[in-house]
Amino acid sequence: MKVAYFSMEIGLNENIPTYSGGLGILAGDHIKSAADLNVPLVAVTLLYKRGYFVQSINPLGQQEETYPYFDPRAFMEQLPFKVTLKLEGRDLHISVWKYTQVGLTGKVPVYFLDTDLPINAPEDRLITQYLYGGDQHTRICQEKVLGIGGYLALKRLEPGVTTYHMNEGHAAFLTLALLKDMDGNEEKTRDKCIFTTHTPVPAGHDKFHYDMAEEVLGDYLPSNIRSLAGEDLLNTTLLALNLSRAANGVSELHGEISRRMFPGFDIGHITNGVHHLSWTGREFKELFDRHVPTWRQQPQALKGALNIPTDEIREAKLSAKKRLISYVNSATGAGFSHELLTICFARRATAYKRTTLTFKDMEYLTNLSFDRVQFIFAGKAHPQDGAGKELIKEIVNTGRQYEKQLRLVFIPNYTIWLASLMTRGTDVWLNTPRRPREASGTSGMKVCFNGGVNMSVLDGWWREVCRSRINGWAIGDDEDQTDEEAANDLYQDLDDLVTTYYANPKQWLAIMKNSIADVTPVFNTHRMVTEYLRTYYL
Repeated sequence: MKVAYFSMEIGLNENIPTYSGGLGILAGDHIKSAADLNVPLVAVTLLYKRGYFVQSINPLGQQEETYPYFDPRAFMEQLPFKVTLKLEGRDLHISVWKYTQVGLTGKVPVYFLDTDLPINAPEDRLITQYLYGGDQHTRICQEKVLGIGGYLALKRLEPGVTTYHMNEGHAAFLTLALLKDMDGNEEKTRDKCIFTTHTPVPAGHDKFHYDMAEEVLGDYLPSNIRSLAGEDLLNTTLLALNLSRAANGVSELHGEISRRMFPGFDIGHITNGVHHLSWTGREFKELFDRHVPTWRQQPQALKGALNIPTDEIREAKLSAKKRLISYVNSATGAGFSHELLTICFARRATAYKRTTLTFKDMEYLTNLSFDRVQFIFAGKAHPQDGAGKELIKEIVNTGRQYEKQLRLVFIPNYTIWLASLMTRGTDVWLNTPRRPREASGTSGMKVCFNGGVNMSVLDGWWREVCRSRINGWAIGDDEDQTDEEAANDLYQDLDDLVTTYYANPKQWLAIMKNSIADVTPVFNTHRMVTEYLRTYYL
């Protein structure tokens, strides 16, 4: 068995800017657990010399983007060969870089594809410059490089691949390369591929006009492409579903939504997880090492966290929290205190995540939280998402407008490093998506490995484990709720949460312990990768 894992973005560490958010972090954690578990897996992605972007906030509260150059030579080796494709009548040359992810018992090679070569036409050098930064033509070219270029690279570098795992529809064109290699035999192609979808809304699935697809993909397009990918537009998700032996969503609810979106396909689910060794802070690593010594190899053993002395959990959490508050104060001058209840909200700024739901009733919020709660926000808006940028501006300006009544800061440039700091240090992780738009989510899982508590809409993974007021808080359970109704539920939960934190510390510590014991044994990528192995890879 050998698995080839294809993903448009992969987040391995904060120094390699080839990720934008959840999809990339999930891919990186998948690879790390595969290395830990010695699963025979290789990975393919694109090398973005300008990455996603570095975010800053100007004096008006507006997001600004910069794209510093990334030199990969400090992190990976450039292999001495190139892949060549035809692109609109000219040769496109692709260089391959190799990074090795070392795990507890094995290694996973990660191959990065790069078109920024002097031999290429100037416009072709830009194909792999920016992650999610171009127009539709750039996107389809990137997906050709990933799917077809990656397939051809692996034919030379990693012969004997038995399963191609497409992480989202961006990699779907590898099915066309396989189909061509197998003389159009769809059954043989299907037998080689599995597909994971992460998108519960139609707009999130890539679609291309066939005129553009014919120009870019050329003779890789089979004559029956419309029966495989859609009659009017080439839908990469539909193509991947039609040419895969198995498909899955990334939570139980997302599996249900995906089956409704694509009727007639047998779409299962494997709920996402996080790489526990990457996201657990040093305080809780030391704590778990003392009391649950097998947790590094067997995170399911953390169900024994209920037996850890309460005082030790409290002290570990306080130490991590002090580090977060120290950074916030040095970066913003906010004057936050480690003695106050700290709530973090950090994720991509986009409409369905309802970043500013907390602000629906500012009078109620300020009365509830004054000198008791401090809020830390972070997250990037896509450079072309004007509405998302307005959400960030509203957060920043709300913090300024209510400076005397509300402790609130926005920390720019949400990265793996900042995510680690926040998920380790926060008391509460807030999540307010419009259900069922959150396919899974993973950031809240990281909080549980560090003694934090979730307060979230019952969407994605949280719906599967939440015991409200026992291991966290649930915000509503109605898909038809208006934002005003959801905000009212949120305020009620906030009121209960704040009261519990200050008036009943014994109960709060019990909720912290349940958060660890209920979530961490299951919602980790060791369990997730093992499930892929048993269900789809073998």
